[in-house]
Amino acid sequence: MTGRGSEPERWRGGTGRGTAPRRAGRQLAVLLVLLLVAACTGGGAGGSTTPVADRPGDIVVASGRDVTGKNGIRQQLIDAWNRQQEKAGTGYRARLVELPGSADEQRSQLLGALQSGSAAYDVVNLDVTWVPEFAAAGLVRRLPDGVLDGDVITSVADTARWDGKVYSVPFNSDVGLLYYRRDHLHQAGVHQTDLSAGVDRAWLQETIQSLENQPPKGYEQGWTTQLAPYEGRTVNALEAFASATPDLALIDADGRYVASAEQLTEGIAELRQRTGPPYTLPDAVHSDEAASLADFAAGRTTFLRHWPYAYRTLHQSFTPGRLGVAPLPGRAVLGGQNLAVTTASQRAAKAAQLIGFLTGKESERCLLDAGFAATRTSAYEDDSVKCTLAAAAPSASPTGERADRMPRDRADGRPAYARRILLPALRAAVQRPRTPLYGAFTQTFTAQLGALFGDRPPTDAQLAERLDEALRKALPD
Repeated sequence: MTGRGSEPERWRGGTGRGTAPRRAGRQLAVLLVLLLVAACTGGGAGGSTTPVADRPGDIVVASGRDVTGKNGIRQQLIDAWNRQQEKAGTGYRARLVELPGSADEQRSQLLGALQSGSAAYDVVNLDVTWVPEFAAAGLVRRLPDGVLDGDVITSVADTARWDGKVYSVPFNSDVGLLYYRRDHLHQAGVHQTDLSAGVDRAWLQETIQSLENQPPKGYEQGWTTQLAPYEGRTVNALEAFASATPDLALIDADGRYVASAEQLTEGIAELRQRTGPPYTLPDAVHSDEAASLADFAAGRTTFLRHWPYAYRTLHQSFTPGRLGVAPLPGRAVLGGQNLAVTTASQRAAKAAQLIGFLTGKESERCLLDAGFAATRTSAYEDDSVKCTLAAAAPSASPTGERADRMPRDRADGRPAYARRILLPALRAAVQRPRTPLYGAFTQTFTAQLGALFGDRPPTDAQLAERLDEALRKALPD
């Protein structure tokens, strides 16, 4: 996840149509999903928040929270590597340090720590948009080109480079997906409830109009997404821009702003269409990942734009007969995290070996089985690649009931949507602008587009001129 909205805004009513009992039921559903999300962001039992290495053989890995839950798959993989080192008698061990706060706060913590030399981090888990910034600042080491072999999904591998050189290795990926309530579609008389082949925006809008005629219980609006003023708004806007103008480049390979106001106008028009009141839940303008997930689970919407980890989270409460997932209409933005060796590491060679283990074929299969989007094609297509870690495999309660209700392919145990939906979505995903000044870009982009959601929004052309001017001031051209 990339950030959190303010609590008062999350709980603000959307249309005023609900009765008191409906609001009570809605709040119960919100609490349920927020508890699920909280569980998904818990730290591993072996994790730590102490940044200083205990002994010379410690390799300290700094990362954000693990969305697979307490004692999550990242910690399990590190534990597996530690067992290998102990058996071989190398004297090395890895230790996971989980950074608190939103992604933006984590970036600031890492930048401050590495620039000041105050933390003994050997490996850092970077959001894919941070790689150019950390590489250009000399905070992470260049890696051999061979660390990116042909098994790494091409679009994902591209996130590991800057200025033609490799500075990181993809650990887990991410891409926008469309979740939908099958039960809502049935109740509204919509017969097409398998959307795995994909739908376009026209179909989505027509379906939302039919839902208005026969709204399910608790239903308020067609869909919701993450439009609060943080990276979620940037991602949604970039998906709209890329859908409206597939060849649009906001920033070139050298990190320079190269778009024009005329080009921006089409993207803003598409974003306005996607977020207009006839289709989008009004609360979306205040929503982050947790809030939008809660609104969708509460039945306030039929459709939801979200990330792959929501597949596992939602299926803890919904059966496959009630819940579906499909590619996003239009283009989807690529996310994810990459591992890099810090320039200051005194154990750089061993840190690189650790990264090789954590991003190897079996580890990526474990990440996929646990709910992440894997970065290697083999995790999705090679049935000989298995995960041997119990944490990632389907588990059962003492009574024999499966504790993890995520649907899986019977033949290979992968998440049921992985090969048909997730892998093609990753391959087709678009990059966010790659520049060492991404922080300046996303702050400017998010702030300027906020006018679209105000009481008196400007025209598309007016907003495009303002955005163009602001980006030219924030970025080199």
